[in-house]
Amino acid sequence: MRRLALALLLLVTVPAGATAQTQSQTLTLDEVLRSSAVNAPAILEAITRERQADGRRLSAEGAFDTLFEGDAQSRLLGFYDGTVVEGRASRPFVNNGGGIYGGYRISRGDFPTYESKGFTNQLGEVKVGAVFALMRDRFVDERRTRIDLTSRDIELARLDREMVAIGVQRRAIDSYQVWVAAGMRVAVYRDLLALASERQTSIERQIALGARPDILSTENRQNIVRRQTLLIRAEQELASAANALSFYLRDADGEPVTPAPARLPNSFPALRLPPLGPDLAQRIERPDLDAILVRLDQAAARRQLAENDMQPRLDLRAEAAKDIGPVGLAGAGRTPAEGIVGLRFSLPLERRQARGRIAEARAEADGLRLRRKLIEDQILVEVNGLAIQVDAAERLVALAGDETALATRMAEAERRRFQLGASDFIVVNLREESAADARLRQLDAEFRRSSARAELVAATVDRAQLGL
Repeated sequence: MRRLALALLLLVTVPAGATAQTQSQTLTLDEVLRSSAVNAPAILEAITRERQADGRRLSAEGAFDTLFEGDAQSRLLGFYDGTVVEGRASRPFVNNGGGIYGGYRISRGDFPTYESKGFTNQLGEVKVGAVFALMRDRFVDERRTRIDLTSRDIELARLDREMVAIGVQRRAIDSYQVWVAAGMRVAVYRDLLALASERQTSIERQIALGARPDILSTENRQNIVRRQTLLIRAEQELASAANALSFYLRDADGEPVTPAPARLPNSFPALRLPPLGPDLAQRIERPDLDAILVRLDQAAARRQLAENDMQPRLDLRAEAAKDIGPVGLAGAGRTPAEGIVGLRFSLPLERRQARGRIAEARAEADGLRLRRKLIEDQILVEVNGLAIQVDAAERLVALAGDETALATRMAEAERRRFQLGASDFIVVNLREESAADARLRQLDAEFRRSSARAELVAATVDRAQLGL
């Protein structure tokens, strides 16, 4: 009994300990991106559109399903009493516009002379045949084109899912960076408040010794309250940023998880810069560019189908039939095997419908090529602009770091002078706030640099850094 109780206690306490450990671990960008890539509702919705496209492809393949047909008729009144029962199965060719068919027919009774084809031997007639397209529908027809188009639709849905995923991951990175920046601002204001609180203890001790006037304690308390207000506002912004980040950080069940402040990292994520160059638009694999190529293939398929409809139709039909069993009412003439060969020809004279579809498909292809060129130029301009931002942000971060170091040294020196009685309270307070402001400006510069890097990673579709 004791062993069972101990085992149950371990089962209960181990997951709780693991959860507490998880809550105390630093939340990394990779963890957020992995969670977002698997559980983001927008990505899951895009996956359903891909499944819909796959269903349309399966529906198009149904045009090549085997078809079975049955027919039966019997004369209930009149001079003739003939009855015919017939079954037929047919299946289109996958690589030709024709198809193959086979059937069985059996009849009983008498038929008029103008329906003499209804007669069979007593065990019926077996028939097999095929139709071959020699001109129109030989290489392209509506059924094969529809399968091709729906296959391209699957590819378009996949590329659309990638575009949605890239956008979601970019927003997840931005939300994570906003959360990290908010946490760093809280740390700055908390340090600033701690300095004022520590100084209050020192001031009260000096007042008790008669070295400082009583009003200085009130002035420092006023400063503490003001810094507490700044800290509360920063903590509110941190809570809002954590709530926004929970849209992308989810548990195994897909439910949002709000990260605790204890999981804040000490710095922004180190995103690598992609290799740049004039041939960047040709090197990167952008889903929107690939989608245009797929649509060009679809336009070409529709043009080929329209050109196929411009051709005359010439179909070859070959058929073999054999009546089996004892001779029926039609006599012995139906017993020998029959072989039939036939041609069918048709020619559209004006063909305006086909010519109109050809013109439409060509215009669509021209428009898609122009759109691709436009997107390539936009990518080049966007990436170059982001590269300029990153370069400027790097320099601003360096300058902001120097400013922070200098302001911090000045604040530390002024605090030592104040402790020695050689400085004024107002001056030391201004020095501390100036150092805090410099640190905040450095954080803003680091945030802009990290944000520009993230924009560049998304624009160049760095799938590894996007968690895809």
